[in-house]
Amino acid sequence: MSLFGIANRNQKTFRPKKNAPSGNKGAQLQRHINATLGSGNLREAVRLPPGEDINEWLAVNTVDFFNQVNILFGTLTEFCTPFHCPTMSAGPKYEYRWADGVKVKKPIEVSAPKYVEYLMDWIELQLDDESIFPQKLGTPFPPNFRDVVKTIFKRLFRVYAHIYHSHFQKIVSLKEEAHLNTCFKHFTLFLWEFRLIETAELAPLQDLIESIILSC
Repeated sequence: MSLFGIANRNQKTFRPKKNAPSGNKGAQLQRHINATLGSGNLREAVRLPPGEDINEWLAVNTVDFFNQVNILFGTLTEFCTPFHCPTMSAGPKYEYRWADGVKVKKPIEVSAPKYVEYLMDWIELQLDDESIFPQKLGTPFPPNFRDVVKTIFKRLFRVYAHIYHSHFQKIVSLKEEAHLNTCFKHFTLFLWEFRLIETAELAPLQDLIESIILSC
Protein backbone atom coordinates (compact mmCIF):
# COMPACT_ATOMS: atom_id res chain seq x y z
CA MET A 1 0.00 0.00 0.00
CA SER A 2 1.38 3.40 -0.92
CA LEU A 3 1.32 6.41 1.35
CA PHE A 4 1.82 8.65 -1.66
CA GLY A 5 -0.88 10.56 -3.49
CA ILE A 6 -0.89 9.43 -7.12
CA ALA A 7 -3.48 11.68 -8.73
CA ASN A 8 -0.94 13.19 -11.15
CA ARG A 9 0.73 9.93 -12.09
CA ASN A 10 2.06 9.42 -15.58
CA GLN A 11 0.70 6.15 -16.94
CA LYS A 12 3.83 5.63 -19.03
CA THR A 13 6.01 5.29 -15.97
CA PHE A 14 3.56 4.34 -13.25
CA ARG A 15 2.09 0.99 -14.21
CA PRO A 16 -0.88 -0.95 -12.88
CA LYS A 17 0.10 -3.22 -10.04
CA LYS A 18 1.48 -6.57 -11.13
CA ASN A 19 0.18 -9.66 -9.40
CA ALA A 20 2.36 -12.35 -7.88
CA PRO A 21 2.63 -15.63 -9.81
CA SER A 22 -0.72 -17.37 -9.80
CA GLY A 23 -1.50 -20.59 -7.98
CA ASN A 24 -1.70 -21.44 -4.30
CA LYS A 25 2.05 -21.12 -3.78
CA GLY A 26 2.30 -17.56 -5.07
CA ALA A 27 -0.68 -16.45 -2.99
CA GLN A 28 0.67 -18.23 0.07
CA LEU A 29 4.06 -16.55 -0.20
CA GLN A 30 2.43 -13.17 -0.78
CA ARG A 31 0.43 -13.61 2.42
CA HIS A 32 3.67 -14.47 4.23
CA ILE A 33 5.29 -11.27 2.93
CA ASN A 34 2.32 -9.17 4.04
CA ALA A 35 2.24 -10.78 7.48
CA THR A 36 5.96 -10.40 8.16
CA LEU A 37 6.02 -6.83 6.86
CA GLY A 38 3.14 -6.06 9.18
CA SER A 39 5.27 -7.18 12.11
CA GLY A 40 7.71 -4.35 11.40
CA ASN A 41 10.72 -6.69 11.36
CA LEU A 42 12.13 -6.18 7.88
CA ARG A 43 15.13 -8.43 8.50
CA GLU A 44 12.75 -11.29 9.24
CA ALA A 45 10.49 -10.34 6.34
CA VAL A 46 13.19 -10.92 3.71
CA ARG A 47 14.32 -14.35 4.92
CA LEU A 48 13.37 -17.42 2.93
CA PRO A 49 10.52 -19.13 4.80
CA PRO A 50 11.47 -22.62 6.03
CA GLY A 51 10.87 -25.32 3.44
CA GLU A 52 10.12 -22.90 0.60
CA ASP A 53 11.75 -22.87 -2.84
CA ILE A 54 14.18 -19.98 -3.21
CA ASN A 55 13.16 -19.29 -6.81
CA GLU A 56 9.48 -19.02 -5.83
CA TRP A 57 10.50 -16.59 -3.08
CA LEU A 58 12.63 -14.51 -5.45
CA ALA A 59 9.82 -14.41 -8.02
CA VAL A 60 7.11 -13.20 -5.65
CA ASN A 61 9.38 -10.58 -4.11
CA THR A 62 10.62 -9.35 -7.50
CA VAL A 63 7.03 -8.56 -8.47
CA ASP A 64 6.53 -6.85 -5.11
CA PHE A 65 9.59 -4.63 -5.45
CA PHE A 66 8.68 -3.79 -9.05
CA ASN A 67 5.32 -2.54 -7.79
CA GLN A 68 6.93 -0.52 -5.01
CA VAL A 69 9.33 1.28 -7.34
CA ASN A 70 6.51 1.94 -9.80
CA ILE A 71 4.49 3.68 -7.11
CA LEU A 72 7.46 5.65 -5.79
CA PHE A 73 8.56 6.90 -9.18
CA GLY A 74 4.98 7.53 -10.24
CA THR A 75 4.74 10.29 -7.62
CA LEU A 76 7.73 12.08 -9.16
CA THR A 77 6.87 12.15 -12.85
CA GLU A 78 5.74 15.76 -12.50
CA PHE A 79 9.23 16.70 -11.30
CA CYS A 80 11.45 14.12 -13.02
CA THR A 81 11.23 15.41 -16.58
CA PRO A 82 13.62 15.40 -19.55
CA PHE A 83 14.26 19.08 -18.85
CA HIS A 84 15.14 18.64 -15.17
CA CYS A 85 16.79 15.23 -15.55
CA PRO A 86 18.33 15.04 -19.04
CA THR A 87 20.44 12.03 -18.02
CA MET A 88 19.79 9.04 -15.78
CA SER A 89 22.25 9.86 -13.03
CA ALA A 90 22.92 9.28 -9.34
CA GLY A 91 24.94 12.32 -8.38
CA PRO A 92 27.83 13.76 -10.39
CA LYS A 93 29.87 10.53 -10.49
CA TYR A 94 27.33 8.02 -11.76
CA GLU A 95 25.44 8.03 -15.04
CA TYR A 96 23.42 5.12 -16.42
CA ARG A 97 22.84 4.39 -20.08
CA TRP A 98 20.13 2.13 -21.42
CA ALA A 99 20.52 -1.16 -23.28
CA ASP A 100 18.38 -4.27 -23.17
CA GLY A 101 20.50 -6.47 -25.43
CA VAL A 102 17.61 -6.97 -27.84
CA LYS A 103 16.04 -3.76 -29.11
CA VAL A 104 18.89 -1.58 -27.87
CA LYS A 105 22.18 -3.47 -28.00
CA LYS A 106 24.55 -0.52 -27.69
CA PRO A 107 24.04 1.57 -24.50
CA ILE A 108 22.39 4.91 -25.27
CA GLU A 109 22.16 8.09 -23.25
CA VAL A 110 18.56 8.96 -22.38
CA SER A 111 16.80 11.18 -19.88
CA ALA A 112 15.93 9.78 -16.47
CA PRO A 113 12.19 9.45 -17.18
CA LYS A 114 12.90 7.77 -20.53
CA TYR A 115 15.33 5.36 -18.83
CA VAL A 116 12.68 4.42 -16.27
CA GLU A 117 10.09 4.02 -19.02
CA TYR A 118 12.39 1.67 -20.92
CA LEU A 119 13.20 -0.16 -17.71
CA MET A 120 9.59 -0.72 -16.69
CA ASP A 121 8.74 -1.92 -20.20
CA TRP A 122 11.64 -4.37 -20.05
CA ILE A 123 10.80 -5.67 -16.56
CA GLU A 124 7.17 -6.18 -17.52
CA LEU A 125 8.29 -8.28 -20.48
CA GLN A 126 10.33 -10.47 -18.12
CA LEU A 127 7.53 -10.82 -15.57
CA ASP A 128 4.98 -11.68 -18.27
CA ASP A 129 7.24 -14.27 -19.92
CA GLU A 130 6.13 -17.59 -18.45
CA SER A 131 9.34 -19.25 -19.56
CA ILE A 132 11.14 -16.95 -17.08
CA PHE A 133 8.50 -16.33 -14.40
CA PRO A 134 6.28 -19.44 -14.47
CA GLN A 135 2.64 -18.79 -13.60
CA LYS A 136 1.63 -22.39 -12.96
CA LEU A 137 2.56 -24.18 -9.78
CA GLY A 138 5.23 -26.80 -10.35
CA THR A 139 6.55 -25.36 -13.59
CA PRO A 140 10.36 -25.27 -13.36
CA PHE A 141 12.28 -22.02 -13.42
CA PRO A 142 14.87 -21.56 -16.18
CA PRO A 143 18.59 -22.06 -15.44
CA ASN A 144 19.23 -18.32 -15.92
CA PHE A 145 16.40 -17.23 -13.63
CA ARG A 146 18.65 -15.86 -10.89
CA ASP A 147 20.66 -13.89 -13.46
CA VAL A 148 17.45 -12.26 -14.73
CA VAL A 149 16.42 -11.40 -11.17
CA LYS A 150 19.84 -9.89 -10.49
CA THR A 151 19.57 -7.68 -13.56
CA ILE A 152 16.10 -6.53 -12.53
CA PHE A 153 17.33 -5.64 -9.03
CA LYS A 154 20.43 -3.88 -10.36
CA ARG A 155 18.29 -1.66 -12.55
CA LEU A 156 15.62 -1.03 -9.90
CA PHE A 157 18.43 0.07 -7.59
CA ARG A 158 19.38 2.72 -10.15
CA VAL A 159 15.90 4.21 -9.84
CA TYR A 160 16.31 4.44 -6.07
CA ALA A 161 19.78 5.97 -6.53
CA HIS A 162 18.36 8.60 -8.89
CA ILE A 163 15.48 9.40 -6.54
CA TYR A 164 17.78 9.89 -3.55
CA HIS A 165 20.35 11.97 -5.42
CA SER A 166 18.01 14.08 -7.57
CA HIS A 167 14.63 14.21 -5.85
CA PHE A 168 15.05 13.62 -2.14
CA GLN A 169 14.31 17.24 -1.23
CA LYS A 170 11.05 17.01 -3.15
CA ILE A 171 10.24 13.79 -1.27
CA VAL A 172 10.93 15.64 1.99
CA SER A 173 8.68 18.52 0.95
CA LEU A 174 5.91 15.98 0.32
CA LYS A 175 6.59 14.57 3.81
CA GLU A 176 7.09 11.11 2.34
CA GLU A 177 10.74 10.48 3.18
CA ALA A 178 9.82 7.95 5.89
CA HIS A 179 7.93 5.85 3.34
CA LEU A 180 10.75 6.08 0.79
CA ASN A 181 13.30 5.09 3.43
CA THR A 182 11.21 2.11 4.55
CA CYS A 183 10.79 0.88 0.98
CA PHE A 184 14.50 1.22 0.30
CA LYS A 185 15.41 -0.46 3.58
CA HIS A 186 13.22 -3.44 2.66
CA PHE A 187 14.75 -3.54 -0.84
CA THR A 188 18.30 -3.31 0.55
CA LEU A 189 17.85 -6.04 3.13
CA PHE A 190 16.40 -8.37 0.50
CA LEU A 191 19.15 -7.83 -2.05
CA TRP A 192 21.75 -8.19 0.73
CA GLU A 193 20.20 -11.40 2.02
CA PHE A 194 20.40 -13.05 -1.41
CA ARG A 195 23.47 -11.22 -2.79
CA LEU A 196 21.59 -9.91 -5.80
CA ILE A 197 23.75 -6.89 -6.66
CA GLU A 198 27.52 -6.57 -6.90
CA THR A 199 28.97 -4.28 -4.23
CA ALA A 200 30.42 -1.88 -6.80
CA GLU A 201 26.94 -1.22 -8.20
CA LEU A 202 25.81 -0.01 -4.77
CA ALA A 203 28.43 2.75 -4.56
CA PRO A 204 26.04 5.69 -5.20
CA LEU A 205 24.18 4.91 -1.95
CA GLN A 206 26.96 3.10 -0.08
CA ASP A 207 26.74 5.15 3.13
CA LEU A 208 22.98 4.75 3.34
CA ILE A 209 23.20 1.01 2.66
CA GLU A 210 25.89 0.52 5.31
CA SER A 211 23.75 2.34 7.87
CA ILE A 212 20.79 0.09 7.01
CA ILE A 213 22.79 -3.12 7.27
CA LEU A 214 24.46 -2.10 10.55
CA SER A 215 21.22 -0.95 12.15
CA CYS A 216 19.38 -4.23 11.62
